[in-house]
Amino acid sequence: MTSTIDLLSSRRSVGPNFLGEPGPSAEQLETLLRIASRVPDHGKLAPWRFLVFAGEAREKAGEVIAQAFARANPDADESRVSAERRRLARAPLVIGVVSRASPHPKIPDWEQVLSAGAVCMNLVTAAHAQGFSASWITEWYAYDRRVLAAFGLAPHERIAGFVHIGTPISASPERPRPKLDDIVSRFA
Repeated sequence: MTSTIDLLSSRRSVGPNFLGEPGPSAEQLETLLRIASRVPDHGKLAPWRFLVFAGEAREKAGEVIAQAFARANPDADESRVSAERRRLARAPLVIGVVSRASPHPKIPDWEQVLSAGAVCMNLVTAAHAQGFSASWITEWYAYDRRVLAAFGLAPHERIAGFVHIGTPISASPERPRPKLDDIVSRFA
């Protein structure tokens, strides 16, 4: 039990610019995805799925992002477009968690979306348990329907997060956490 508490207490996000090789092996990736999918899921709907960006696919996806950015920002200089092109190539592995919540007679959309969020958190925690670091982010392209369509998302699907995973290239300092007195109230 203590080791689990220690693991959870030591988890922190490491930005994608600070994640390098090695990334997870194919076997470790399979474990990550299996653990990520072990979340509360009312009705056993699996209202989420995974989109894995590894190897050259990260650059191909980056080209999609760069083209969408350039179309939306025709005055952007090449260095800015180039930065957008590298969005999914900063870490060795990026896993897109796709929320596919849909109308259901018994399970509210909100519960389905929360289940996708739980998938993201399990993914981040499992990466930490394997000795990697991760960052769960969205960024502008998670909301751009042109990019999402190019990534194969259906019109009703959304990105719950892009989880960047790799080995930290530098120490990540602890950040201030909220004081419990500021965030906890008790119903009496």
